[in-house]
Amino acid sequence: MRKSIIAFAALAFFAMTAKAQPKWFESIKFSGYGMVQYQASDKKDAETNSFNLRLVRLALEGRVHKDFYWKAQMQINGNTYDPDKSKTDIRLVDLFGEWQKFEFFRVKAGQFKRPFTFENPMHPITQGFMSYSQGVSQLSGISDRTGEQGSNGRDIGVQIQGDFLKVGERNLLHYQVGVFNGEGINQKDKDNRKDIIGGLWVMPVDGLRIGAFGWTGSRAGVGEKNRYAISGEYAKNDWTFRSEYIHSQGYGKDVSLGDKADALYALCIAPIIKKKLHVKARYDVYRESKQWTTSKAFYEIGADYSFTKNLQLNLEYARVVERKGDYNYNLVDVELDFRF
Repeated sequence: MRKSIIAFAALAFFAMTAKAQPKWFESIKFSGYGMVQYQASDKKDAETNSFNLRLVRLALEGRVHKDFYWKAQMQINGNTYDPDKSKTDIRLVDLFGEWQKFEFFRVKAGQFKRPFTFENPMHPITQGFMSYSQGVSQLSGISDRTGEQGSNGRDIGVQIQGDFLKVGERNLLHYQVGVFNGEGINQKDKDNRKDIIGGLWVMPVDGLRIGAFGWTGSRAGVGEKNRYAISGEYAKNDWTFRSEYIHSQGYGKDVSLGDKADALYALCIAPIIKKKLHVKARYDVYRESKQWTTSKAFYEIGADYSFTKNLQLNLEYARVVERKGDYNYNLVDVELDFRF
């Protein structure tokens, strides 16, 4: 892994400094971002008060040909969602190529985000809150209930996708479907049974999309998993409204919780000063056995301020209600996010 990091850094350096290189080499772009976090909680017998590096990532992307796009991205920090804490803190999260000749039919192969829910493929900063919703985290492979290694919502496979039926500048329909190992990032298929994940959404008016997603597959040692999501989002003029319901059937790592789980979130992000200052609120609930006695809900309010387009400060307060264990507590999160 150390050699991979050195090679990655060397390529980034040459991408930024090389003068007389072939066009494909000159097209390489080096970028990254960091998310520095302070979080405090008064949960009984589990109080926390700590600074943290939520995410640090470096990426290279470019084109070998006008129709072929590629990307490689590494994560180098301690928050890797690893259940047993035995894995390295440095991981390859993305490595894929995509043929993009036609808008209505594109082919992607490698390791990348699972095409499940609106939120999972979103950038962690533009997603808008201190973390992805519980449902997306538990049921899209970030810290999945099946116990797979922390995979940041990604897997290895092949996917086709496209947009069509253009109405002015907007495509009315989008589709995506992929075949994946079902084991998460940097892992071969352990049971030789592939996961199939797909989604379809319509965009009837500018800024609005309404979609549905499905996922069927299995994981070695756990068995079958079948999931679906119903999603809606309106994002226009710096306003964002988004809500998704996610349902999962199939046993998780803890079989005593049963074979069903579900989650719902709904959020609003409203501009006070357009592109500069926002206030926001989110309701986020996850039921790990599809019963209210096992629910955990976040009632969140917050604000964010952009000093520049590449530097943003975020502040959030959450009242957390855990029915399991009968815990109610407060959580404060402050983040400084930057891009380069």
